[in-house]
Amino acid sequence: MLQFRIVVGFAAIILVSCIPAFGQGWKLHSTEIEGDLVTIYFTSATKGFVAGDNGYLASTGDGGKTWQKYPLNTTENINEIYFRNDNNGYLVAGRKLFITSDGGSSWRETVIFRAANFKDGIPEFLSIRFADKKLGLAIGSVLNRKGDAVLDSLVMRTDDGGETWRRIIVPSRTELFHLDFNGSSHGWIVGDKGLVLHTTNGGISWETQKSGVVRALFNVDFRDDDFGFAVGGGGTILRTEDGGRNWEKINTQFPETFKRVDFADDKNGWIVGHKGAILRSSDRGRTWIKQQSTTSQDLYGLYMVKKYGWAVGAGGTIIEHQK
Repeated sequence: MLQFRIVVGFAAIILVSCIPAFGQGWKLHSTEIEGDLVTIYFTSATKGFVAGDNGYLASTGDGGKTWQKYPLNTTENINEIYFRNDNNGYLVAGRKLFITSDGGSSWRETVIFRAANFKDGIPEFLSIRFADKKLGLAIGSVLNRKGDAVLDSLVMRTDDGGETWRRIIVPSRTELFHLDFNGSSHGWIVGDKGLVLHTTNGGISWETQKSGVVRALFNVDFRDDDFGFAVGGGGTILRTEDGGRNWEKINTQFPETFKRVDFADDKNGWIVGHKGAILRSSDRGRTWIKQQSTTSQDLYGLYMVKKYGWAVGAGGTIIEHQK
């Protein structure tokens, strides 16, 4: 991934204690992790997963009190974890895709591309989503052999649950950062230089939407076919009520780069980003209020539902939102 983060080793088991937050319901968990955590996903209030650099993956069965490392046997950076139900989950780690069908008790690697199809570059996958049991997409970019320049965008599509994949050509060659789906037809991808792509046929074809910004967009979140958000560099927050045909830039006084946006319901949403930034909206994203954070570390991952929420970031940071 071209966004540089320091990669170091991780402890096998994390023993977590809670440090009280000063308002806003956030609680900092102390961990023994020295590297960056990039993604977090919970399948219930007690069962969740965190992952990050150097192939680190850990799970909890007690609501985040303790975390147990899973031996994934890869040194690729894990960029996203996604579960379509309690049992069936997916994670992308650099060039690799891993699948679980038993709720994360075991993970198996599956072939997502053939090296012969990428003779001039190296695929890197940053995001994955499944629209239903069979239809899924993984996105990212094709890097040069040194891994320091983007040669092309990358979209891979499966219609058999992830067993086989084929490449979809999209109208952009920039790096793609994140993907979201609503139902099995409508999907959105955001990427570098303000790129927004949209599909109405399950990812078979994509069209460009005009975002009105040139900053990189790192995350997209849609509640339905119309109502959605994207966030990115330099405090960028975009909002749409018509499926992205028109994007409104929300002006704030916050200059931090935002990495994740997640709505727990139609009214209440959160954003996290660099320097421990946490924003909250309770009016469908029209206005945002900065929350008092319990960390100054960059925050990369976010998972919010009505009753609980979590964020993760640099230096093994894990923070919990309790309502």
